[in-house]
Amino acid sequence: MSTNGKTSRILQFMAPDERRQFGIETPFHLLAWQMRDILGDGGILKEVVHAGEGPPVPKHASVSIHFSGFIEYSDAPFETTSHLKYPRMMKLGRDVTLYGLELGLLTMKKGEFSRFLFKPKYAYGDLGCPPHIPPLATVLYEVQVLDFLDSAQVDEFMDLSMDEQNSVSLSTFLNVLDTQRSFGNLCFNKKRYEDARERYKQAMTLLQNRELVDDEEKQRLEEMKLPFLLNLSLTYLKLEKPQKALCYGQKVLDINPQNTKALFRCGQFTIKREDFMELLI
Repeated sequence: MSTNGKTSRILQFMAPDERRQFGIETPFHLLAWQMRDILGDGGILKEVVHAGEGPPVPKHASVSIHFSGFIEYSDAPFETTSHLKYPRMMKLGRDVTLYGLELGLLTMKKGEFSRFLFKPKYAYGDLGCPPHIPPLATVLYEVQVLDFLDSAQVDEFMDLSMDEQNSVSLSTFLNVLDTQRSFGNLCFNKKRYEDARERYKQAMTLLQNRELVDDEEKQRLEEMKLPFLLNLSLTYLKLEKPQKALCYGQKVLDINPQNTKALFRCGQFTIKREDFMELLI
């Protein structure tokens, strides 16, 4: 994508129409020929480099992506997440601020790697973003979708009052809890233990605030607590807080005294405690 020497620096500040007037085939112009117009107005062009799997990213998803943005005639990105081993989850409509990038993500699937050309209308507009992005700049983004979760139902539920939350059906409530657990597990697998803990604790708060209709629902929700308590126990071990880990392991045993995972967690606590005692000697 680079052109060496003084000419490339001059071309960087020439308007696209001016370049074409002089018969100059720019790198972005050449790249555009092999890309697909996803909106029909030429504003967002896409090339799939590596296809993904499953359904496309939904409108209200939270996504984990790697991306790098380039202006024309520059080999170095003006922004990138390539230095991050585990990029944070970003909520569409809130955390993804570039309009073109958000629209482009809605066409992508998990595992997909694609390139996009965003015209100024879908990027940084007439003024650009000095000093890195000149006015009326078309920008190139290379994007990989690592993972995503549809958080629309959780977002809607969390906006409800406590009375309204208690009025939703049990199936909807369980779906919200499942999504919270998926969020927590995703954070845990990316070693973001503080974030995982908050997701699990938030789910436990929802469970404790739920007004129970009958004994059957009570039994079902008691069983639903088990994976969150176990996950909290393991998360606190990772956070080097074995006393907290033991506390949550014991909560599991209060519900199910024969739970093998909880017994194992409590055993891990014992080992951790002995390690700490050795350090104090």
